[in-house]
Amino acid sequence: MSTQNKISVYIVEDYLLTRITYKKSFQNYSDINIVNDFESAEGCINALEKQPVDVILMDLGLPYMTGIEATKIIHRKYPNIKIIILTSHENDDEVLSSLASGANAYALKDIDIKKLYNLICTVNEGSIWIDPRITKVVQKTFYKAEPKEKEDFHLTLREKEVLDLLVQGFSNTEIADKLTVSPCTAKAHVCKILNKLSVTDRVQAAVKATKYDL
Repeated sequence: MSTQNKISVYIVEDYLLTRITYKKSFQNYSDINIVNDFESAEGCINALEKQPVDVILMDLGLPYMTGIEATKIIHRKYPNIKIIILTSHENDDEVLSSLASGANAYALKDIDIKKLYNLICTVNEGSIWIDPRITKVVQKTFYKAEPKEKEDFHLTLREKEVLDLLVQGFSNTEIADKLTVSPCTAKAHVCKILNKLSVTDRVQAAVKATKYDL
C-alpha cells in the first residue's frame, strides 16, 4: 500500500519509550503511516508548516507548551487535521478544556493499540469520540439537573443495542461486526439514534444515554 492511501499520523509525546511503543505497534497496520514523532508541541507545530498530516496523537502533559494550548493553535491553523488527546488522567478541567480546544477525541493512555487504531480511523472519517470512562465528566457539566421523568425517545430494541455499543466507544465498523450487520446498516442506525436523541454527534448521544439511563 502506498503512503498516499495511508492515514498520516504525528505523535506528540515527551516520553521516549511511549513514542517508540506507538511507532512499533503501528507497524502492524498497513494503512497507518507514522510520519514523525515529537517530544514537544512546538516541534510538531513547526513540522506542520512543511508537512501537514491527517491525525495527531497529542499528549497533554508536555513541557513548555501544553497539549491543550497546542491543540488550540493547530485547530485554528489547520481545521482539517484531526487531534486525539491522550492522557493518564480523568481530570474534569482537562477533559472539558480539551474538547473546547478543538480536539476530536479524548482517550486515556491505557487504551489498547487495536482500539487506538480503530479510533484513528474513526476520527479520520470525521467522528468525535470520548472515552466512555470519562463521559460522566461531560454529563456532570452539561446536564446538571436530573431529568424530571424517564424518556426512551422511542428507540427500537435494535437502536438501543447500537446505542449501548456506541456508549462503550465502538466505531460503526465494530458495531457492525458485533451485531453481524453491514457497516452501512450500522451507520444508518447511528444516524437514526442521533436524530431521535436530537444530538449532533456521538459524544452528545453517549452523554444523553447516560443521563436518561437508556
